[in-house]
Amino acid sequence: MRGFPISLYAALALLLTGCGSAWNDPYPAAERGGNILYTAFTERPKHLDPVQSYSEDEIAFTAQIYEPPLQYHYLRRPYELIPATARAVPQPRYLDAQGHPLPAHADPARIAFTDYLIAIKPGIRYQPHPAFARAEDGGHLYHALTPAQLADKHALADFPRTDTRELTADDYVYGIKRLAHPRLHSPIFGLMAEYVVGLNELGQELQAQAADCAAGEKSAPAGRCAGWLDLREAKLAGVAALDRHTYRIRIKGKYPQFLYWLTMPFFAPMPWEADKFHSQPGMAERNLTLDWYPVGTGPYMLMENNPNARMVLQRNPNFRGETYPCEGEDEDRAAGLLADCGEPLPFIDKVVFAREKEQIPYWNKFLQGYYDASGIASDSFDQAVQVGSGGEVSLTPAMREQGITLSTSVATSTFYMGFNMLDPLVGGAGEAARKLRQAIAIAIDQEEFISIFMNGRGIAAQSPIPPGIFGYREGRAGLNPVVYDWTPDGPRRKDIAVAKRLLAEAGWPNGRHARSGEPLVINLDTTGTGVGAKARIDWLNKQFKKIDVQLVVRSTDYNRFQEKIRKGAVQLFYFGWNADYPDPENFLFLLYGPQGKGSHAGQNAANYANPQYDRLFEQMQAMDNSPERQALIDRMLAILHEDTPWVWGFHPKDYSLRHAWLKNRKPSKVGNNTLKYQRIDAALRAEARARWNKPVFWPLLTAVAVLVLLALPAVFAHRRRENATARGGV
Repeated sequence: MRGFPISLYAALALLLTGCGSAWNDPYPAAERGGNILYTAFTERPKHLDPVQSYSEDEIAFTAQIYEPPLQYHYLRRPYELIPATARAVPQPRYLDAQGHPLPAHADPARIAFTDYLIAIKPGIRYQPHPAFARAEDGGHLYHALTPAQLADKHALADFPRTDTRELTADDYVYGIKRLAHPRLHSPIFGLMAEYVVGLNELGQELQAQAADCAAGEKSAPAGRCAGWLDLREAKLAGVAALDRHTYRIRIKGKYPQFLYWLTMPFFAPMPWEADKFHSQPGMAERNLTLDWYPVGTGPYMLMENNPNARMVLQRNPNFRGETYPCEGEDEDRAAGLLADCGEPLPFIDKVVFAREKEQIPYWNKFLQGYYDASGIASDSFDQAVQVGSGGEVSLTPAMREQGITLSTSVATSTFYMGFNMLDPLVGGAGEAARKLRQAIAIAIDQEEFISIFMNGRGIAAQSPIPPGIFGYREGRAGLNPVVYDWTPDGPRRKDIAVAKRLLAEAGWPNGRHARSGEPLVINLDTTGTGVGAKARIDWLNKQFKKIDVQLVVRSTDYNRFQEKIRKGAVQLFYFGWNADYPDPENFLFLLYGPQGKGSHAGQNAANYANPQYDRLFEQMQAMDNSPERQALIDRMLAILHEDTPWVWGFHPKDYSLRHAWLKNRKPSKVGNNTLKYQRIDAALRAEARARWNKPVFWPLLTAVAVLVLLALPAVFAHRRRENATARGGV
């Protein structure tokens, strides 16, 4: 054959295979044009079992699957509780120590118990699941699987039969009992045991039975030592089903914040069939557990769980039905957030979460239209956002040209540096340690940190309470006078000379012990090893150096760090807290003595204890929002300012970008079951993707031309040899 060599044809074919219309589309061709939301996650979820899960990485999934009785209104601010599966938000019923009813305005000191009667809507059904499948004789088809029957089962899809049943009040009771399960270690068991009548006693009983089982005691109740712990007959005095669709929760005293807990997956229902199904021998080895496959009544169900690559939620065909809200804030109508008033939920058929370990690929795929929304990493900030001379924030022209929308809000979160109050150097109630903590708090310039490392996306904290939460005060009324002075331009951090004076008064003039002359060395334990960690550590070292203090940063892995925090074996540490619910109690309890992590395994990681603060906290937490409650909070914050158990860090500002085809997206740090409200214009997305990702042919054509030029000498030489051979053979 005369012409180009075969290898050249192959190279051209290889180059041109990438010239299709979706040459860089990372998704299967079958998904194109689908009613699918595409998003990403960075950290793999560790727990999807509702009584264990307690992190942002996990609730992105669990909140779409499980349905507690209550939820937050999607659009209204301040946040408002509304029913989910409940018929109405339950009203508290107060009782005295003898069980007699008390009026709604009763003195909290007289209230021994509060009852919440929760009536759930009839006819709600669970997602299809093999745990509900029944054989012809009426027995459950998959509740007694043999090793042979399990041999080829590696995912829920491997079970050919599924079924469903109606949600009942008993399912909510069963779910609450699981908080006391001795093998699940629910992170809120300790807190809830203080409130839910009988929960602590149930936990003790189950722990004793587990110990008997471990010791091989014959006295352990029959069946309790098997893989499945059947909690249907376990007695929980404060929680009971009154009929098929009504249950009662009795708590100790008055605790208005308890209603907020009824929005969380901890209080979601759990069908005993699913618990038994997933507790069978051999299931855990195949990841066929409730920690891997949630079972709920919510709008979505988890169909694919590959936490290293991809998680997929799909519309629950049995969802009870709900409609999009018709009321919100004044600006919601102008923002188009009320256009779908009264439409049935959810709008989206499937949600695909892809794992992105690095920010740059995540960002590039967003710009290409392959993710529907995105945050803004520091590396991409200048590309996305421009800041005006007056500090106003807007999108860059390039972002506006793509139809991208920016949403900003101050998060109901706080990030802080904690002092371990059990440490002999930085802890304790003594004057020297207190002045040492105050000096460090002044020296660490939070405003500079926010500017350098967060592109200005945050506000320096004056206390644990973030904006948007009752108890937060604006301006001078909310100032921390230990760290700041008030000026006509607002708060100004005290001069470093003040910090040095406090350090000298603490017994460490110029960073050295007044008697021995030894240098002051402070240890910070951290897990910070990612991108930018070294720059942050270098900056922090400079902050301490301003007061002549030596900082030693001890980096460790997450599990070791958590262990040291639990044991109180640290001096300084960085922590953050996102609001579980919109109430100041949810932040102020982080410094409540009985919540000490070292002594009570609570959430008070600083192990701070001040009897006066604790007494005020106990008064404050039982109060409804009022001027009297605000006055108590002001007194509590004054104590915290003086004691300085934390270096009050910052409250982050959330910057969120979305493409024009993603509708009904409103930021919320408290409500998490938000995917059902969002809508995709798939046609608009497909058009934009095609426009933004057109194949660029000139590099290919250039490469072809270069190959042709390189090949021509070889072709001519080949022809000359052929001609010479032909002539020689004549």
